[in-house]
Amino acid sequence: MDSREPAQAPAHTPASLATTLATLRAAWLKRRPDFAQRRTDLDHLAAAIKAKREAIVEAINADFGRRASVETLAADVMVTLEEIKHVRKHLRSWMKPKRAPINVLFLPARGEIRYLPLGVVGIVAPWNYPFQLAIIPLVDAIAAGNHVMIKPSEFTPRTSALIRELCAAVFPPERVTVVEGGADVGAAFTALPFDHLLFTGSTAVGRKVMAAAAPNLTPVTLELGGKSPALIAPGFDLALAAERIATGKLFNAGQTCVAPDYVLVPEAQRDAFIDLFFAAVAKRLPTLGDNPDLTCVINPRQSQRLREWLDDAKQRGVAIRQHTPDDGKAAPGEIIPPTVLIDPPDEARVMQEEIFGPLLPVKGYRTHDEALAYILGRDRPLAFYPFDRDRARLERTLDTVVAGSVCVNDTLIQFGQHELPIGGVGASGMGHYHGHQGFLTFSKAMPVMRQARLNGMFLFDQPYSGLMKRVLDFLTR
Repeated sequence: MDSREPAQAPAHTPASLATTLATLRAAWLKRRPDFAQRRTDLDHLAAAIKAKREAIVEAINADFGRRASVETLAADVMVTLEEIKHVRKHLRSWMKPKRAPINVLFLPARGEIRYLPLGVVGIVAPWNYPFQLAIIPLVDAIAAGNHVMIKPSEFTPRTSALIRELCAAVFPPERVTVVEGGADVGAAFTALPFDHLLFTGSTAVGRKVMAAAAPNLTPVTLELGGKSPALIAPGFDLALAAERIATGKLFNAGQTCVAPDYVLVPEAQRDAFIDLFFAAVAKRLPTLGDNPDLTCVINPRQSQRLREWLDDAKQRGVAIRQHTPDDGKAAPGEIIPPTVLIDPPDEARVMQEEIFGPLLPVKGYRTHDEALAYILGRDRPLAFYPFDRDRARLERTLDTVVAGSVCVNDTLIQFGQHELPIGGVGASGMGHYHGHQGFLTFSKAMPVMRQARLNGMFLFDQPYSGLMKRVLDFLTR
């Protein structure tokens, strides 16, 4: 496929979406995918992704204006293939019913948990990792035995078209369908009566998705974002923290839901940390305009938003430092230089919403408890990055801050772990997926109790005997 010219998508309307959902549900009711079908689907999907590897890189690069190929291969292709490999390896054991203990008073009955597919799952994917965040939920949903409808982002049209073509080559349309379109199609999509809906995107849109799903009582998994803090404890190696925070902030130009959003550092070390951060940035990005390792901001709308936030900070008197080694060089896309905002007030727009770009507020704190109180005074983050070598203090920190995920002494890498579930809490989301948690999210864990031929339940038959009353009196005394 030519990544510059996405193939024309079939037109979708709210009415046609309802018809498509009905087709997928009817096919699922007629024949639910068994283990062999699920495993075959995973194999074919992996083979198709490998065959389209270069096309995926080209499509995402074109959608971003410039996207570092290493970042696409690592975060969109490799992570997805590893998820398929992991799910395929464990799928048979995940599908097996699990024995469940029965209360002693009800023996010799037996209990078990059976994992049944839900039906038809809806997936709404964002633009920042447009392939991975559409396909990994698909992997988990088909592993659980569901049929799937996917709504990829309209802001990455070439990648969305590639996802549609790839899925059409692997799955019949009554099992997996990709729906393209703008915000109107997305709104109609989220209002459909799915058996489960997974949305990845902003907190603001997540609220609308939850409201759209509510009339149908559609269960939702919301993978949102928020202000993910990095907290550098007193005594931690500043240079190491700067290196690892720079890696997390520069990857995909900061357009990552679990990117470090702001840094809390001991007040006396604030300026030293900023110097070390820019040294780490300069080492990674010696140039900007002609650097193939630099990913651009996705589009003018997003870059304009970031510039407006910078202007807002400047008007509030916030000191700003930027990395501009070749400012003014021609570039193929939207470039915002890596930028540090020093001690911005909480009223600044950059401290009010998830940044989703290469801007990094750095705030000094006087005591570690003060820093923890600052984090606890805000919405619960999707990710939390404590940098600390003091084991006792670190354990207190981990027992204090509730976050979607935590990575100690590094950034981002928790997202790629199969058995560490991904999911937020409160304003950063609800529910989990990845690996076994993804299988469970898209399954109904159905409890089954098997009554024995001989049992004591006759004691509960009316009229209640004196023996039953004496037994209950003994057990409840």
